[in-house]
Amino acid sequence: MAETLLSPGVLARETDQSFIQGQPVQAGAAIVGPAVKGPVGIPTLVTSFSEYEAVFGGAATSGSQQYSFLSRTSAQNYFSQGGDSLLVTRVQSGSFTGATSTTIANEDSAASFTLKTLDEGELANSATGTKDNVKWEIAGVNKESGTFSLLIRRGDDTDSQKNVLETFANLSLDPKAPNYITKQIGDTSYSVEQDGTDYYVKSNGSYINQSKHVRVGAVNTPTLDFFDNNGDFKAALTSSLPVEGNGTFSGATGTLFDDQEAKFNDKITSGNIQGLDQLDYTASLDLLTNTDDYKFNLITVPGLNHNDHATAVNKAVTLAEGRQDCIAVIDLEPYNATVGNVTAQASSFNSSYAATYWPWLQTIEPSTAQTIWVPASTMIPGVYAFTDKSSEAWFAPAGLTRGALGNVTKAERKLTAGNRDKLYGANVNPIATFPGQGVVVFGQKTLQKRASALDRVNVRRLLIELKGYISQVSDNLVFEQNTIATRNSFLTVVNPYLEGIQQRQGLYAYKVVMDESNNTADVVDRNELVGQIFLQPTKTAEFIMLDFNVTPTGASFPA
Repeated sequence: MAETLLSPGVLARETDQSFIQGQPVQAGAAIVGPAVKGPVGIPTLVTSFSEYEAVFGGAATSGSQQYSFLSRTSAQNYFSQGGDSLLVTRVQSGSFTGATSTTIANEDSAASFTLKTLDEGELANSATGTKDNVKWEIAGVNKESGTFSLLIRRGDDTDSQKNVLETFANLSLDPKAPNYITKQIGDTSYSVEQDGTDYYVKSNGSYINQSKHVRVGAVNTPTLDFFDNNGDFKAALTSSLPVEGNGTFSGATGTLFDDQEAKFNDKITSGNIQGLDQLDYTASLDLLTNTDDYKFNLITVPGLNHNDHATAVNKAVTLAEGRQDCIAVIDLEPYNATVGNVTAQASSFNSSYAATYWPWLQTIEPSTAQTIWVPASTMIPGVYAFTDKSSEAWFAPAGLTRGALGNVTKAERKLTAGNRDKLYGANVNPIATFPGQGVVVFGQKTLQKRASALDRVNVRRLLIELKGYISQVSDNLVFEQNTIATRNSFLTVVNPYLEGIQQRQGLYAYKVVMDESNNTADVVDRNELVGQIFLQPTKTAEFIMLDFNVTPTGASFPA
């Protein structure tokens, strides 16, 4: 149909304004700390506590005792409170490598192919099988189709009672086949590299890992073109197929505690943080400054405190300030500190991208069912997760409604009203104990010294949410024509979004300006597009004054 009218008539045109804009990318918390197993230094996303344990393991043994790393305790609490994604970076001291499969032999007794564990450290060696390592098994070899099955079994199972973690059926050694083993399992390894002061993850391999436990190291006897032009298998290649059998993994290096007895929980010292030193955290914290690859709205380093580990704690705060899309929840003092110690440490900070809570808390250790003391940063991610799940990010993660610490048995000390006043005046969020109510987060200040809207956690989290989404929308405008149409496309997405935030009690009012007033000719000539967003964040009611007036009998009440 013609797009213009040359003679009288009706031209029916349509404009599709029904494009559905994607929702904000949801980012959960990030935890940096040691773990029993798993990839070292590689930020890894897990979406449940069971997945955390599958990747990073359970309890650690030090001396004659079993302990949970604080990262694991925090992960369990986070997911139990409604958290749905957790970025975990395992920190260890020294060199850690993965294990290699014992010989997976073919009929010629040569190695058919090799597997490597994704887990790193001596625990991956499964000659002595445990629940935290794996073994392999070849089954279902079919010479006519050139296929076989690979089973990944838990390290402590038996041939009579197998515990199969993964099954890859119908695998081939033919690189041209769609079911080629490397394509089906993956062969990617990751390493943390340094370029000057920058850290980055280098990816090596051709195929993304589909297994959660192993990758293909090498295919030693490929069956290239296993079938001839008539579709018949080549008998000469069948001897390259693996024979049925099972075996273990060996050759991994890296010990958890390097022959020292690790200090856990309230016994952590300046030089022994669950077997680590604070400098062991440097590369991982630097790596997480990459905002393109790693998305999260909260970061913690449970086990570190500013008094004993100032270098690493300051780095965590600097990371949050640089990213501007997360809050660093930090601890200031070791166990058994005083209110004066804590407030003195708080004076070292001035940042709306950091928050701190006190005192330490007692909880149940998930493996041994024993009570343990943990710093507050271990449990606070769970409070934030519950707030996001039950309300919105811009609601205060505090108070009896959202700040209750259900997995905490008691606080290190019961704070008086005077204690809470001193702490809150120093921007330390007190954790109170109320009769009949339990242990409750009773503050939501950031560590910003200057009084403004951003000295509150809920406002900082609101801004993080808004900036994240609106920046995501703005990415679509880069390299588009700098015209009214482009500006309007931005406004038609952002205005309804902010209106939704306002209706959900995040904003009192807002205004978005992107027109000729701030995109003048000289701005356009510089290839710039300018938008201004004015916000009036909703404040929380933290100080409630109730006036009780006693009047004589017969007096009338004011209207």
